[in-house]
Amino acid sequence: MQSDKGKHRKIIPIAPAKPEGGTDKVPMFVSEKKVYSRSISGVFARWRWAMVFLTQLFFYGMPWLQWGERQMLLFDLEARRFYIFGLVLYPQDFIYLTGLLIISALALFLFTAVAGRLWCGFSCPQTVYTEIFVWIESKVEGERSARMRLDKNGWTFEKIWKKSLKQFLWIAVALWTGFTFVGYFVPIRELAVQLLALQGNWQMFWVLFYAFATYGNAGYMREQVCKYMCPYARFQSAMFDNDTMVVSYDVQRGEPRAPRTKKDDAKALGLGDCIDCNMCVQVCPVGIDIRKGLQYECIGCGLCIDACNSVMDKMEYPRGLIRLTTQNAINRAWKHAQVIRRIFRPRVLIYTAVLVLLSTAMIASLVMREPLKVDVIRDRAALSRIVAGGKLENVYRLQIMNATESEQRYRISATGLDHLEVASEQEVVVGPAETRGIAVRLQIPYGSAEPGSHPVYFNLDAVKAGSGKVSEKTVFLVPR
Repeated sequence: MQSDKGKHRKIIPIAPAKPEGGTDKVPMFVSEKKVYSRSISGVFARWRWAMVFLTQLFFYGMPWLQWGERQMLLFDLEARRFYIFGLVLYPQDFIYLTGLLIISALALFLFTAVAGRLWCGFSCPQTVYTEIFVWIESKVEGERSARMRLDKNGWTFEKIWKKSLKQFLWIAVALWTGFTFVGYFVPIRELAVQLLALQGNWQMFWVLFYAFATYGNAGYMREQVCKYMCPYARFQSAMFDNDTMVVSYDVQRGEPRAPRTKKDDAKALGLGDCIDCNMCVQVCPVGIDIRKGLQYECIGCGLCIDACNSVMDKMEYPRGLIRLTTQNAINRAWKHAQVIRRIFRPRVLIYTAVLVLLSTAMIASLVMREPLKVDVIRDRAALSRIVAGGKLENVYRLQIMNATESEQRYRISATGLDHLEVASEQEVVVGPAETRGIAVRLQIPYGSAEPGSHPVYFNLDAVKAGSGKVSEKTVFLVPR
């Protein structure tokens, strides 16, 4: 082998590149700039506030509504009962929660396929509470320019009292939100009494926890939750296609952009319709520039459309430089009717059909649901025994759940074996929305059945017609 000794080796020097500006220090972390969103009026802004009003009217108001002698909507985890209007559900009805989650997911897929991130822009709790908190901030500290000026200046008396008032209102809204949230799991009237008396440690913890989450997310984190914490922004691209309606900037019409006056002839100057006023950026709650194209940070709120349309009106240009449309519509210059027709594409029709079928099936299942549930548990202490009269006896424990809100009387019978009879009480009274456990003894004449286990059925029938009828399978053990 030839030795490398004496050979000339070329050495390429590697030096770190200096950043622009000539400084040697490169920051490892750059903090997010605070987004000062500007207020705007328009169609999308009105829809956003309508959704804020409707969602919070439901959220804050529903726990206070009564259904008979109970709360209309209550998820009583301690009692393991869930009251939804006239329904009383038990943990055994978990299948309905599964169905509801599947329906919600399908609805989300459908809305996203049709019009992008409608949920994010109009109904998401993060969006709704951020809108409320920003509204409070603007009412106390002023509009965008006033807030920026206030934050830039030193701590004057004006700044102290405005910041203090804003914090007080934020905390008040957050605490009321936390209290309302816990009111869905604890009767809200009882919860109010407990909190005023400084009782209920876990209730107090969850009120403060949810209040803190609301205060932090809506008051300070805001768009960062959407950018870095919410997974929906990441997988939205898998649900979009070229026929999905999204907030879009018409590049062909808008470019090249440049400032000008209303009297300037844009065509003569070789300019597009965009006057580079940055209004679309100023009103954006996440601080992006939609003119750079669709970005994962965009929540589809449409406020940039309202801002751009207001500028176009002042410049006497046609509306729609920024609009809710599809990629195909922009590339192929489709009219509105063509865009609407493309909504009803196979993917959307499949989502709609499955959603309708599942919703119908779930509603039908709830309507036909038996308001009675029974669990059969064998007595492990005495599997089988011979009792007086020469009879063979098995003992069971029945957990009877009355899913109605009135007292019910149930008849107990058993079938499956010849001469099978209920040797204990054959009628039982169960209170409204109550679970009662009773011991039941089944007997057969000794020698009337072969040794081994035999399937038998407990039949429970409400005395009052339409109040429940069930049959539960178990086994009757005959010793060898």
